[in-house]
Amino acid sequence: MAGLKDRMGKLRNWMVIDEDNSEEEYDAYEEYEDGYDEYDESEEEFEDGSEQDFPYSTGIGANRVPEYSHNQMKVVIVEPKVYDDAALIADHLKLRKTVIVNLESMTQQSIKKSIFDFMNGAVYVLDGSIQRVSKSIFILAPKNVDVDASIKKELESKAIFPWQNK
Repeated sequence: MAGLKDRMGKLRNWMVIDEDNSEEEYDAYEEYEDGYDEYDESEEEFEDGSEQDFPYSTGIGANRVPEYSHNQMKVVIVEPKVYDDAALIADHLKLRKTVIVNLESMTQQSIKKSIFDFMNGAVYVLDGSIQRVSKSIFILAPKNVDVDASIKKELESKAIFPWQNK
């Protein structure tokens, strides 16, 4: 028990600060000189003599410049020759690339239909979209790309030039 009292006494003596001694310790240090001039940062003086405080923005993202990705959107044009090329189309969609598929050069209708069915399945699974451009040309867009077909509908309903109206 005596050992515990001694330890508590030492701890109490260590924690008690002698005010006269502490002032001497602080006086022993010289004033730190960093080489920079001191100035008041909160006020700005203008040419007309007025002063203005500049408030700091507290909003999240206020005055923030949007960051753009260095990755450019890519559009890939594929003209499949065999059924195995359909997997290449799906791979491009998985990489979030827009794919234009031209099936016009395919002569076998059964392979053309199989590739089209494969493309539709890939677009469905990846939450993309498919738009027909012509009889055998399609645009397959990944989920992050919107294809606006309104101009195509407008062109179908109206002629481009006035003399084409009949």
